[in-house]
Amino acid sequence: MRVNASDLQNAFGKYLSLTEKEDIVVVKNGKSVAKLVRYAEPDYLLLHEEAKEYKAPRRISYPEYLTLVNSSEQRYELIDGEIYLMASPTLNHQIVVGEIAGHFHNYFKGKRCRSLTAPLDVRLFGYATKFEEDPNVVQPDVIVICDPDKVNGDNKYEGIPTLVVEVLSPSTKGKDMVIKLNLYMKSGIREYWIVDLESKSVLQYSFSEERDIESLNTMKEGGAVQSTIFENLEIQLSELFADI
Repeated sequence: MRVNASDLQNAFGKYLSLTEKEDIVVVKNGKSVAKLVRYAEPDYLLLHEEAKEYKAPRRISYPEYLTLVNSSEQRYELIDGEIYLMASPTLNHQIVVGEIAGHFHNYFKGKRCRSLTAPLDVRLFGYATKFEEDPNVVQPDVIVICDPDKVNGDNKYEGIPTLVVEVLSPSTKGKDMVIKLNLYMKSGIREYWIVDLESKSVLQYSFSEERDIESLNTMKEGGAVQSTIFENLEIQLSELFADI
């Protein structure tokens, strides 16, 4: 339906109700200038990484998550039934990720374990006995896997990483330090590094086989972070942050 701008102004409520049946094209001086359309709720509940507070009315299922991922070029994570739209990383973020990946590549070369970087889906299921009971899909910045037999026929990794590294961004700080910390701990990951670009420091968590926090160390500039799982795997923070 085409409606003159003056008529719309005088009877806005009437035309607003008509949008339930059809779109309303607003015309001014003989030209189409706007359109009123019926608002439809989105099919998916997205949590942008910069969101501070959000309460989803329902959990998103894994099939719904797959439908969204397969129809989009964006990157998403599924955590506790909520979908997170992942922001594009900064240059400094990628520089530090590359530094960590380089150290890990040299250390694990020729060994059974290997390091991998995002984007790579990691399927976790917390305290549940199988993925279908509590599906979570994340894309950590760097992971170390020691169970290459957990790669399926589609060349997808379905195991539990031994070590996970997340490099903080302003938009991901709360998620990485609270939500993912809890998910990684209860999923059986043994070690978790949180790299803070602002303070140039590293928080290092190690988790017990009972899935509790076993130790927490904070390394600051001038020190070094040394793995509690892998002997002699160490990165000097002066090298880690040298180029940012």
